[in-house]
Formats: sequence, C-alpha cells, structure tokens
Amino acid sequence: MKYNEYALRENNPIVVAMSGGVDSSVAAALMTNAYEDVIGVTLRLYDEKKISNSKTCCSGADIMDAKKIANTITIPHYVFDYEEIFKKNVIEPFISEYKSGRTPIPCINCNEKVKFKDLLSFAKEINAKSLVTGHYIKKIKIDKEWRLYIPQDKDRDQSYFLFTLKQEDLDLIEFPLGDYKKDEIRDLALKLNLHVFNKSDSQDICFIPDGDYKKFVNKSIDNTEGDVVDLDGNVLNKHSGIQNFTIGQRRGLGISQNKPLYVKQIDKDKNRVIVANKSKIRSSTINVENINLISNSIPSNLYVRVRSTGKLLKANIEIKDEDRATILLNTPETAVSPGQACVFYSKDEFGIRLLGGGWIHSTN
Repeated sequence: MKYNEYALRENNPIVVAMSGGVDSSVAAALMTNAYEDVIGVTLRLYDEKKISNSKTCCSGADIMDAKKIANTITIPHYVFDYEEIFKKNVIEPFISEYKSGRTPIPCINCNEKVKFKDLLSFAKEINAKSLVTGHYIKKIKIDKEWRLYIPQDKDRDQSYFLFTLKQEDLDLIEFPLGDYKKDEIRDLALKLNLHVFNKSDSQDICFIPDGDYKKFVNKSIDNTEGDVVDLDGNVLNKHSGIQNFTIGQRRGLGISQNKPLYVKQIDKDKNRVIVANKSKIRSSTINVENINLISNSIPSNLYVRVRSTGKLLKANIEIKDEDRATILLNTPETAVSPGQACVFYSKDEFGIRLLGGGWIHSTN
C-alpha cells in the first residue's frame, strides 16, 4: 500500500493510532499539547453494518468517534480500509486454530500483523517522528537499548499482547499512557472535553460483540461428532466438535462423576476430547515456537505468563534455536493451552520488564 498523498507533508508528523476509545483519544490529545504536527489514523476492520456494539473497536461507530475526537483537538484524521487484511490475518486464523483444537489469541495477531505492521510502514513512509498508541505499557531507554515494562496501572497491563514487538520497532513507537491510571485517563478526557470520557472499553474478542465465540466459530466449521474419553481411553460421552472445547474446561462435558473432570487435551487427529481430574491437567514443561525476543539478553531464570490475566510464574528457559524454546516451570500450572502465548518477563530496579515470548505448541 502506498501513501504518496500523505508523504507530501512538509514536516515529520506524529502519527496517532486512534481506535475511537478513550485511551487512544487521550493519547492523541496529549500529543497535540506537545507537538504541532499530529495526525490521527483509524483502521476500518469491520463492515459497520454487521458490527454495532459499544464494546467493539474499529467499527463504524468507533470510526465516527475517532473522527469527532480529531475534530475536537483539531488534527487531520485518515481512515484506512483494512477489512480484508483483518479477515485474512485475524479472523480466519482464529477459526482455523479452533478447528485444530487450539485456543487462539486474536488480539496478538491483530497487533502484530495488522495494526503495528502496517501503521509502522505508513509512519516510515511519511517520515513520521513517531507512531503513538494508547496501549498501557512503559518504554524506557537504558544502556542504548529500549526496554518495555508493565505500566503504572497493572490492572490495564497490555504487555502480554505486545510480545511480538521488535527492538527496532521501538525506535519509532511511543506509549504515552504508561505512567497513568485508567481513572486518570478518564478524568483527563473529561477535562479536555473529549466526548468518549465514559465510553466502555472494548472486549477481548472485539469482532464477536456478544462474546459467544462458539456460535461465531460454528458458523464456519461443520460439527464433527467424536468421543470424550478419559486417560485410559474409556469413552465417557460424545462431543459435537472439538472447536467447542478448550484446555481446562469443566462445564459442558456432559459427564457426571464423583470428582469434576476437566479437558486435558484436544486430539485433532483422532477427533477426541481427553478429560482428567484437576491434578492431571497441570504442566511443568511448555514448548514454545515462533519466539520473539525484545531484549538483547535473556536470563535463564525468569518469569512467564501463560494467559493474559494470569500471574507471573517462576521458570527457567532453554533456548533451542531462534524459533523455539522450552520453559521449565518451578511450580506446575493448570490448564496451559496450545495456541496461547507464553510471555517472558524479568524484574529489575525499574519494574517488571517484558522480554519477549512465544506461542505454546505443547506441554508436559
């Protein structure tokens, strides 16, 4: 995609990614207070006739909110149509992962393969000074290296979704909200007369407004009946499709026993859902693939997070090659799911540092 019409600008502008929410709106307003040449960019990711919900982002209503904010703070605003790119890089892999018996995280794919990838290309092509987003994360330069840290508002921490960022990307990207609490951002928005000051936050899967991922996925996947079995292979029930199950799931198994059973494994090849009691669904070893390291050096002892809202787990890491690593947890963790991310952290005098991460391939 070429952006020649924007490249005609005389100055090196600040590009702000505006989703139409309160966070990116305040980020844009903060930039206008610090710099003269600021532009807002919004990506259209959905057909606005199909998605209409207050908890989405980048749909028709959100684009109008972003445009209204841009008018309020008097900056140029551009909308890029990324519906097909989003469908190819986020929605289709989301469905494919469930079909394969894995549990995807679309927000990471969206950040890596849609938002940052193309907005960075745009920012570079117009010689922008920086690309600014409303993510809650801190960026600090120490010893000539950019470091990312968990933000001041730990309840809003988005580091888990940003492990795919590259060190060279951080030369251009800025995160102005890292030192703010969410309540402070809403107060700022109110003081700045931004009409989105009390707008609801977007939900985790923004392209599924009602939150029913099973209904969404089953529109694209034929239900194929299979067996629900225990660890010995005994058939306990039938299932209507492996896409309806996730690791650690307890409800919806249709099994009545003295002790509750949980999904331990989803076997795509045999079309089986394997269940076990809670003590049997813990993992001590996590094999990760397609790893990305933001830091120039990774300690052998670190912390990992295996779900976006999960706790930090003490672990050791063994880097196999540039794409693979094995994580050895100090304490076994319950319901670690292939398809999710395993994100690496360390602690130092500046806080909890994001080091990188990888995609969970298998567990033991």
